Amino acid sequence: MSKFTWPKSPVPTPDGPREAIRPIVITASRATDIPAFHADWFFERFREGYCVWVNPFSQQPMVVSLRDVRAVVFWSKNPTPLVEKMPELDALGMSYYFQFTLNDYDAEGYEPGVPPLRDRLETFRSLSRKLGSHRVVWRHDPIMLSDDLTAEKMAGRIASVARQLAGFTQRLVFSFVIVERYPKVANRLRKLSRHVREPSSAEKHELVGRLAEIGRENGLQVAACCEETDFSPYGILPSRCVDGDLLLRLADEDANTELAAFLTQESLFPIVDYRLLKDTGQRKNCGCVISKDIGQYNTCPHHCVYCYANRSVESVERNFEKTGKNSEAILEE
Repeated sequence: MSKFTWPKSPVPTPDGPREAIRPIVITASRATDIPAFHADWFFERFREGYCVWVNPFSQQPMVVSLRDVRAVVFWSKNPTPLVEKMPELDALGMSYYFQFTLNDYDAEGYEPGVPPLRDRLETFRSLSRKLGSHRVVWRHDPIMLSDDLTAEKMAGRIASVARQLAGFTQRLVFSFVIVERYPKVANRLRKLSRHVREPSSAEKHELVGRLAEIGRENGLQVAACCEETDFSPYGILPSRCVDGDLLLRLADEDANTELAAFLTQESLFPIVDYRLLKDTGQRKNCGCVISKDIGQYNTCPHHCVYCYANRSVESVERNFEKTGKNSEAILEE
């Protein structure tokens, strides 16, 4: 796998020039829901030409220039606040698409901060009408089971959502919940007293078989996100959520010559093949190409019980009070 680092150069800030990395592709964000909660901050940072990202492990800040950004991949469970600013987004002149996480856990209350399923379905369809079905990727992420929510019931819910999204998306990306690897997630789920758990190996294969059928029935390409098991016998391949092929398609549609030049090796960036540019900041089995995430942990009030990016409801609530559109980073201590 090719190693790659974004080039650096000084960027002007109110405190004078500061050394900054210069990404072409950013993600907004795996760490928090920027479209739902930090849209104003996002646009203000582009007006300023830079933002600050804080490493969640070392707490060291990194200055990120936004002047060269030519593509954004958005992650969201409720992109309505950003969609309402679509003219401002389009004025940035970049290519973009959405990873839209749409799970049916209303009955269980696993995602207490998201709107009801019916509203999220309509938001999804509305966004697809505006952008095109290839620019709104449906994520069912993660799949989790309990004593009451069996594999059969879970598959039924996904099939129901798939029928309601038929024609409005071309891809379904799924993952299975990871519990024991993240102690704070495990503790949070135990407090629910519903025996929430990861599917067993047999249940995973049962679900994947049904997902393959659901994909065929609804015209969906189904892909697995960061899964260690090989599901290719079912026709399901690993996902590339930051997808170089899709970005190249969008670059052509948008006449985004700078993005196309980067992806086709015609820019000044010393890359060999964008398909080999693994995003090294992600998990081992992640298929994403190189990008820079600009989000920050512990700043998402969706309060999803399975989320490893939030420490606790209390910490998020405290942090959210400190966020504002004029901060260099989403959260400035």
